[in-house]
Amino acid sequence: MMNKGGLALFGDHDDAVIAADRLKTFGIDDFEILSGSPYPEGAFGERPSYHRLYAFPLVGAALGLSVAILITAGTQLAYPLVTGGKPILALPPMFIVSYEGTMLGAILFTILGVLFESRLPRPGGPGLYDPRITEGYVGIAISVPAEQVEQVTSLFNEANAADVKIE
Repeated sequence: MMNKGGLALFGDHDDAVIAADRLKTFGIDDFEILSGSPYPEGAFGERPSYHRLYAFPLVGAALGLSVAILITAGTQLAYPLVTGGKPILALPPMFIVSYEGTMLGAILFTILGVLFESRLPRPGGPGLYDPRITEGYVGIAISVPAEQVEQVTSLFNEANAADVKIE
């Protein structure tokens, strides 16, 4: 049972809402809305998108802090330099390096998190797309089983789709 990808283009966003509602009554609730204009999330009845971007800076900050403490403490313990009876591990310089390491780790992991959550780069290619979406058309991208392709195509055509592509 192979799934086929499909893209339906609508000239009017009301027609796209009607098609999305019909998809949901048909039992397909996993579709993506493609638009050149910003619409509020859920305006077409699509599932809300979840992300885990908040976890990346936290993990990066923890790793950055750990590496910074390891480097500063490790360097001071590997090359002990006792001056005037002061402790070998000098805490004020360690605080500064730890802060900088924490920030560097959080920033780098945030960049990686944005790339990961944006699904960049896409190894399978960009998928179905039509340049008319940037001209004002609204697209609905779906993945359906091969035996439901005709039904979904007729569903899109009944909702006044300007074009339907199936790969």
